[in-house]
Amino acid sequence: MTLVEESERFACNDLARARGVRNGLMIALLALCPIRPKNFAALEIGKTFKNIHGRWWIALPGEITKSGRPDERCVPPWLNRCIDIYLDQSRPVLLGSELHTNALWISSTTGRAMRTKNMGTLISKITLETLGIDVSPHLFRTAAASTAAMYGGNTPHLASALLNHTDPRVTEEHYNRASALTAAAAYADIISEFCAR
Repeated sequence: MTLVEESERFACNDLARARGVRNGLMIALLALCPIRPKNFAALEIGKTFKNIHGRWWIALPGEITKSGRPDERCVPPWLNRCIDIYLDQSRPVLLGSELHTNALWISSTTGRAMRTKNMGTLISKITLETLGIDVSPHLFRTAAASTAAMYGGNTPHLASALLNHTDPRVTEEHYNRASALTAAAAYADIISEFCAR
């Protein structure tokens, strides 16, 4: 959200402002709705990214998901302002004079729909510049699964549901890093106790 605010306040021109708003919204939306990068890059306004009664939804039909099951997620309403700014002000600037497209994510260099690879490279670049760490779109899924496991422990299979996995073992084996983090924290406590003696 800071990227969006900074772009609105300090961007030197309309294109820089539009790019910054898009980048901030991409990061926020991916963090809150960690769908697969291929599906995220291909979101389309009115088709897979819909406004239903004032609420934005990501609605992926089963035929385009890896699991073959529909994946529907309500976007938190506090993102509505950013979505409106992006759709009403920034996206038209990014489109420029290019042909009309319903693609949600528009490249600032071509004015066309972003491709999955380019989006991934951009997100890695943005997170490296902003956080000092390269966080790829796929790592957002790993972070979501680990966070769900660490803080939603009373909700079994929350992480696998969040990632739309049919088999919770896939989530545990490939995405959940919570047990390693918990083990590292417990070990650090043991060492601290030992050193305090």
